[in-house]
Amino acid sequence: MLLAWALLTSAPAAWADSALPARIVMGYHESWWEVPAVSAQATRLAALPGYVNMVALAFARPDAQYLGALELAGTGLQYPYSGKVLRDSVRLLQQRQPGTRILLSVGGATYTNWHRLNEAALARLVADLALDGLDIDFEPTEPGCRPEAGGRIRCASDALFRSVVSRLRAALPRPAILAVSGWSVGAYGEGRHADAQPRSPYTGMALSLLRAPEAQALDLVSIMAYDAGESFEPWRAFAAYRQHWPGPLLMGLRVPHPAPDRLETLQRLAGQVLRDPQGGLMVYSLSGIPQGETGPHNPDPQSVVRMICRQLTLPDCHENLP
Repeated sequence: MLLAWALLTSAPAAWADSALPARIVMGYHESWWEVPAVSAQATRLAALPGYVNMVALAFARPDAQYLGALELAGTGLQYPYSGKVLRDSVRLLQQRQPGTRILLSVGGATYTNWHRLNEAALARLVADLALDGLDIDFEPTEPGCRPEAGGRIRCASDALFRSVVSRLRAALPRPAILAVSGWSVGAYGEGRHADAQPRSPYTGMALSLLRAPEAQALDLVSIMAYDAGESFEPWRAFAAYRQHWPGPLLMGLRVPHPAPDRLETLQRLAGQVLRDPQGGLMVYSLSGIPQGETGPHNPDPQSVVRMICRQLTLPDCHENLP
């Protein structure tokens, strides 16, 4: 804890004002799709429109090695420019869009070494990049979830998941934002969602965390409501998470989607979510390019985030993604 406070006392002013947007539109900024640049002004990150009011820089390693001086080697981030340019891009985006919050996203499908979590390195990286917090994308390869005799789901990954949240909050005290990205079926398996389809090894993976004291360390939850098969119903997944999580809850939309979703389908889903006073949207990702001709039957990230912007009646919806 002393290390975390030492890091924060020397952190930039971004720490002082990390309040969540009233309606969150979160977009993942995949570091490997960024364009090479020698200055912040030439990056796509710095040019993002304000209606994407939360940006997740993807992905850092849970076991990141970061000694400081903005040296990104060993962090997992794959930006094709220096750490100084990344920090300057973050600052420029914050100057252009003061309402935007920028998080470091840790984990994902590739980086799964959570047993060697290096929270001190991640906290130092968040501070040095002048970020507003961190997003936990916990995707263990073998969660080992199954129902117990009393009907509750228990997973082999439960203790680790709770420990990760607790340790990262200790390293990043509020006002730093701490978010979790939940598995599509992570709130299924119990109660009125006990028989929700599809069933998978990840069914119920989020439940132990959401009903534990560690849930109080979180500021928001997003649902990776995609890549779950034809029987998966995103709106039911949202309802299942809402049963266990009372705070800001984001529905995740995958763009592009392996089986193209009509834009009107995504618009209808977004409208359902936004009837929830604390509902928001997440887009993975801001850089994905659909195969074939784009249009209402095969939307690209631009058309999806612009649709969300208009649903929320936010300003400057005409602005393009870079």
